[in-house]
Amino acid sequence: MLAVIDGNSIVHRAYHALPPFTTKEGILVNAVYGFFSFLFKVIKELNPEAVVVAFDLAVPTFRHHEFDGYKAKRKKAPDNLYHQIPKIKEILEAFNIRFFTKEGFEADDLIGTIANLAKSSPNFEVVIISSDTDVLQLVDKDTKAMILQRGISQAVIYEEKDVREKYQGLSPKQLIDFKALRGDPSDNIPGVFGIGEKTAIDLVGRFDSLENLYSVLDREETKGLIKKSILDKLIKQKDQAFMSKNLAEIRTDVKIDFDSNFCLWRSYDYEKVAGLLKELGFFSLASRLPENKIV
Repeated sequence: MLAVIDGNSIVHRAYHALPPFTTKEGILVNAVYGFFSFLFKVIKELNPEAVVVAFDLAVPTFRHHEFDGYKAKRKKAPDNLYHQIPKIKEILEAFNIRFFTKEGFEADDLIGTIANLAKSSPNFEVVIISSDTDVLQLVDKDTKAMILQRGISQAVIYEEKDVREKYQGLSPKQLIDFKALRGDPSDNIPGVFGIGEKTAIDLVGRFDSLENLYSVLDREETKGLIKKSILDKLIKQKDQAFMSKNLAEIRTDVKIDFDSNFCLWRSYDYEKVAGLLKELGFFSLASRLPENKIV
């Protein structure tokens, strides 16, 4: 099994779930503690053969260039959250756990690409770990998603059947078309104004994809299948619908230096990792370090 962790997602959850404790020098480290406490839990419960982490970069992505309003309504996280990420990366390196970043792309795109590339490895099941349901579009017969529910202590595993149950029959891939119509307020993806969740699910369920839907909009028989008010909205906002789909779709073809063999979780420097944790005051966490194994 390959565990692909959405780094920023887990960092944010840890930061907000734990009290703001600091080192003796007064440096805030709650997100660092929460991240590795959760990582140890993943390693213990899932026992993955390989582990990778994907992080966002603090620079605009291709989505921001395509749509100025992308994520514009999101409140910027506090600096003392972001200041903890370099320490997390330092400890990951000591753990021999690879992490990926790519300018112009989000962590989700790296996760999608890694999941796609891992399919070429025989018998390599992928589990994507995130608090963001956006990654559900990546679920397939070889890929599951573990979605955090509350803080960093509870999670739900989604397979294809679970996604269909949650979204009234829509497949994971159809979630992209669903967002193209419904939009996504959390990312400020507009969708088609005036189309809600129920209508979006109905349209995607009946027409399969955004492309199929728009290919029949001008047919006479279609006018009897879709309310005129909805039809008018679809016609007037066609460009916005397709732009929204492009924003919502997680890329699976980003050029990154990924080789599943290099992501196998091999032996690590136990003393170095323990020392880094103890420097931060994480003595109880250091006592729970995962077994040092060689794959």
